[in-house]
Amino acid sequence: SMGLALMNYGQEENADAAIEEMRSDRDPILRYGAQYSIALAYCGTGSNKAIRILLHTAVSDVSDDVRMAAVIGLAFVLYKTPERVPQLVKLLLESFNPHVRYASCMAVGIAMAGTGDPESLALLEPMLEDMTDYVRQGALIGTAMIYMEQSDQSNSRKIRSFREKITSIVSDKHQSTLTKMGAILAKGIIDAGGRNQSLVLGSRNGFTKMTSAVGLTLWLQYWHWFPMMHMFSLAVTPTFTIGLNKDFKFPKNFEIQCNAKPSMFAYPKKLEEKKEEKKKRVETVTLSTTAKNKARLARKKAKEGGDKDDTAMDVDKDESCAEKSEDKNDLDKERSDEDKEKSDDAEEAKDDEADGMEVDGEEIPEKKIKKKREPEPSSFRVSNPSRITLAQSEYCEFDLNQRYRPIRPEEKPFGVIILTDSTPDEEEDVGAVQAPSLEPEGECAPPEPFEWTPPDAPGAGGPGGSEESAIAAESMEEDPKK
Repeated sequence: SMGLALMNYGQEENADAAIEEMRSDRDPILRYGAQYSIALAYCGTGSNKAIRILLHTAVSDVSDDVRMAAVIGLAFVLYKTPERVPQLVKLLLESFNPHVRYASCMAVGIAMAGTGDPESLALLEPMLEDMTDYVRQGALIGTAMIYMEQSDQSNSRKIRSFREKITSIVSDKHQSTLTKMGAILAKGIIDAGGRNQSLVLGSRNGFTKMTSAVGLTLWLQYWHWFPMMHMFSLAVTPTFTIGLNKDFKFPKNFEIQCNAKPSMFAYPKKLEEKKEEKKKRVETVTLSTTAKNKARLARKKAKEGGDKDDTAMDVDKDESCAEKSEDKNDLDKERSDEDKEKSDDAEEAKDDEADGMEVDGEEIPEKKIKKKREPEPSSFRVSNPSRITLAQSEYCEFDLNQRYRPIRPEEKPFGVIILTDSTPDEEEDVGAVQAPSLEPEGECAPPEPFEWTPPDAPGAGGPGGSEESAIAAESMEEDPKK
């Protein structure tokens, strides 16, 4: 059924007969394919007839998978007017059917991918805590699609808490497998292509990209067969801007003016590993009185072991009493000395403060002055080449006073821009786009081209050639049982 759906891509009314036959079939698999046939046949057209059929199927079909496919199909048909999708599926997000809720999350994510729309994110936020695990999976994936290529300032900085949430879900042993799977996919989608790619079904000129539509359709089949996850790479498009001269080299001096704050479209901060601080063992302080007591006890034990006479014991008692009185006197003296020192220090401090108040012109130690945060500039210039997202292109404009100027200055600065040189006689500072190497470092090189011929072919050489075939023929003649 999915093969029939892919064959109907872009056919519109020509596919109506096949779609109607598939829709009326008793087999739910064919009806499932019919919903994707409508989505691909009317992709980007905004056809009211297609929307009506999909909505009717979403609330009336007996198969959960068919209803799910019908809701997702709405995102394909309406991708050129994405703001209509959240309005249509708003009630479906509250459906009792978890398949419909999952599909509604995916439809909102596909339609509003890379926009950071706060209203769409507010619709998906309650779904992150849904009772059904695969609904939470769809909410995580849909939210990640909307947050693609968004800075840390997006949606009142709620993107940071979302990133922390998906990280905690992955490491939480109490989460179900499907929810963890959604968090892992969300982690990859939100940072797809090094945060330089976005999910876009159409080109900047308004044409539907077949590779993106087909790739997204195949990726959605991971619900039934997980290897289809790799098809997501077909659906994403790099959001780059590069200006090229007549030799298809990019001038390094060409710049684009962006009338927005740099933080509005900056890359999110890289994750930093938290370093565990080892607790240092604090050594206990030994007081001088404790040391004296230990020495006194040691001497006492030594004397008791050597002399067992009564006279010796009396002498020890007298000595111990004398030592105790001496130790007590020493402690009292030390305490009195410490108290005197403290009182002297306090008086000196008061005198110093009084002197400081009375004496003018005396130098006072400077306090550490905290650096004030410089105000963020309201605009900045983008170098060539660089990433410019679709939302950022609305704030960008060409500077026509520089050496290199675009052939079509009225166009948005997005994608490949062909430039003209106002001073061709001057020396150019250009860079060349390097093609990817066929033998990347750290990987084995592919085998050299070769031709293989079957062993029984006349005049075959190489492995399994004429010599081996002749030996095999001789062995067969000697022993026919072989």
